[in-house]
Amino acid sequence: MESGHISFLPLLIVIALSFAVPILLSPIRRLGIPVVVGEIIAGIVVGRSGLGLVSDEFVLEVLSVFGFAYLMFLSGLEIDFSGLSARGGLRASTRWARLRRNPFVIGGAAFAVTTLCSLGAAFYLTHIDLVDQPWLMALILSTTSLGVVAPVLKERGVIESTYGQTLLAAALIADFVTILLVSGFAMVRAGAALDLLLILVLLIVFVASYRLAGRARENLPAQRLMHALSTATSQIRVRGSMALALVFIALAEGLGVENILGAFLAGVLVSFLVGSESSMLREKLDAIGYGFFIPIFFVMVGVQFDLPALLGSDSPWATVGLLLAIAFGVKLLGAMTFRLAFGWRETFAASTLLSARLSLIIAVAAIGVEMGIISPALDAAIILVAIVTCLLSPIAFARLVPRSYRKARHMLLIGDTRDTAPLAGRLREIGREVAVYDIDHHAAPASASRSELSAALRTAGIEGADTLIAVADDDETNLAYCRVAREVHAVQRLVAWVRDPAFNKRFRDAGVNVVNPAYAKFLLLESMALGGAAMDGLIHDDETQEIRIAKLANPWLADRQIRHIGLPEGTRVLRVQRGGAVLEAEPSTVLKINDTLTVIGAHDEVDALMRRLASRW
Repeated sequence: MESGHISFLPLLIVIALSFAVPILLSPIRRLGIPVVVGEIIAGIVVGRSGLGLVSDEFVLEVLSVFGFAYLMFLSGLEIDFSGLSARGGLRASTRWARLRRNPFVIGGAAFAVTTLCSLGAAFYLTHIDLVDQPWLMALILSTTSLGVVAPVLKERGVIESTYGQTLLAAALIADFVTILLVSGFAMVRAGAALDLLLILVLLIVFVASYRLAGRARENLPAQRLMHALSTATSQIRVRGSMALALVFIALAEGLGVENILGAFLAGVLVSFLVGSESSMLREKLDAIGYGFFIPIFFVMVGVQFDLPALLGSDSPWATVGLLLAIAFGVKLLGAMTFRLAFGWRETFAASTLLSARLSLIIAVAAIGVEMGIISPALDAAIILVAIVTCLLSPIAFARLVPRSYRKARHMLLIGDTRDTAPLAGRLREIGREVAVYDIDHHAAPASASRSELSAALRTAGIEGADTLIAVADDDETNLAYCRVAREVHAVQRLVAWVRDPAFNKRFRDAGVNVVNPAYAKFLLLESMALGGAAMDGLIHDDETQEIRIAKLANPWLADRQIRHIGLPEGTRVLRVQRGGAVLEAEPSTVLKINDTLTVIGAHDEVDALMRRLASRW
């Protein structure tokens, strides 16, 4: 194909819009308008219903389809399956208490109620001759846009909370089950009921891959090879993730199943395979998706909206209004299941966000047009409903979600000031927001009731915290606070200083990461071993020396050897951490932006070096 047949000007316009939209929305961020909404509006402006600057070019169509599949892949990667079990902890002793805190149980119940309500609404639409038969319309009304829910939760900083994971599970179940049911409906209507077995083939491949991934995680040589290649220019984890996504997308397409189902399953596999190292890989994959492919998809949704086709139908606005009322109504009734584990504000907020429909509802409507079940006019109305719900739902969610979910996530330190103050200072140095609570002065004792401990945590600032670090002198006190933080306030990460190793199992059973003196000793020895010869200076007891950790942000110091960055006299770089790798801090080691440096020296010299490393000019 000659290059003259392809114009990159439309792609340039779309990329320019994806760059400009976040900047234009930043002054009105308080309104809670997500970036994806701005991208859709921008697409409408330049698309067929607006200026006509962008049309369905081949390049844009391919990138848009892959962008949606990649968004489903990232959605699978975002699911924290270790946290999707009941978050009730040890005190959730009854089976009912555990079930009603399980995100999958709540999400499944929400989808079941929504589907029943949607079926009733679909029969009504059939009765008024708006659709020919109710079954496909019920599935259309039951959908939820995981592609909108996941970015909104991520943007609001809610995705790692129990509430966020429950919303994500509800959206996942709605999309996953709808995809399966629509695929089955199409096969049955086409007289190919036996082809339903092909869906089982995809699921069998997923299960087999899941088992192989589990074995790969236990293979030490394979893990060492992956780690070595991931720190080099090969970026083997990123390449492998992309390859796995395309394998499942191609497999789903070959089996006649929606490719987004394959993409999602691939994301789940990657999340399981990388395990505890997923945060670094997710950051790289997020950069690829949200930096390029996904904005193209959302802009193209706006580009493809055909307003003239809708206006040419009979009573278009009455149809759109009726569909909008049904769309929000069925989700409101379905979201009542959230009341089992959350308050009324969380329940109503969930109903609004789960009302967002986008690509899946558009795709299912297109299938209905091909089958002759849905008219082109109704198809246009459904597309407008999808866009309106995508515009309104995130804004309403931002208004309704409790304030504790809207605040920036922070760490809460509980213990004696002599322990918490130094740790808080070091965390603040690396840019973390930290709240400190002096447990010796006004905290409730470990023997206090759950309500008293919960009240003490609220006073300490537990609302909005994603991490609790307990360093009190008493292990029972630390354990009591960690349990209440997990069970009542759904704090995701719990860390405790445990003095008596006999308590280790009790803390771990409660989902708490344990640090005790013996462990700390081995951690220090490990750091000394990884630091090589430069760590020798740590073994003597010199109170004039201090160790500091800083991230390299100064571009003038990047891409230089350590010997050439002008270290103050008497200071040394002990080690360099880059991503998940620890590098030998040799004089010839070349530094990169965002490297984390551990340095040692006198207070004034180290202070001066910290300022140089952090300077951005």
